[in-house]
Amino acid sequence: MKSINFKSSIELAARIYVFTFLNIYGLGKILGGQFYRRGKLPEEVAIQTLADANAFDLAWSFMGYSQAYITFIGISQIIGAFLLLFNRTKFLGIIILIPILLNIIVFDIIFLPDHGALSSAILYFSLLLLVIYFNKNKLIEALKKLIKVSANEAKLNSFKTALVISVIFGLFFIIQQGLIYVLDK
Repeated sequence: MKSINFKSSIELAARIYVFTFLNIYGLGKILGGQFYRRGKLPEEVAIQTLADANAFDLAWSFMGYSQAYITFIGISQIIGAFLLLFNRTKFLGIIILIPILLNIIVFDIIFLPDHGALSSAILYFSLLLLVIYFNKNKLIEALKKLIKVSANEAKLNSFKTALVISVIFGLFFIIQQGLIYVLDK
């Protein structure tokens, strides 16, 4: 009889747990269960002046203003959560979900008086960190392969490299300013 690998069981349970609840939140966003939607503000919120609105009402109204934004966040949560289910894609799911969860945590700390949502986001974030911790050796090896520098690359003249980087940096800035100019018209 094969013994149970508790580390693998804990990791899989953590991934399934985050998958389940982030799907609920993602679907809730898409189906209208979160945020005050434009044109569908509760009357007590709609009659308030901006100066009189509390942080929660301002935040919920702002987040609900754009259906495209709400859909993007909801779909991102769902895709990231689904990627957690499979060993081959769990790290991609984590890469998608960590910034989303960090944003939720900061948002909840600043704007929302309800600590239930904050504690849930912290738990999901912590479970993703646990998955990373359990797979730290795989991640270290992958990072070593990713940043491995060949002998020829290491011998590049640092002055030439700095000059090339400076020119490219300048080109990025020119492109950015051009985009701002074109889009502001």
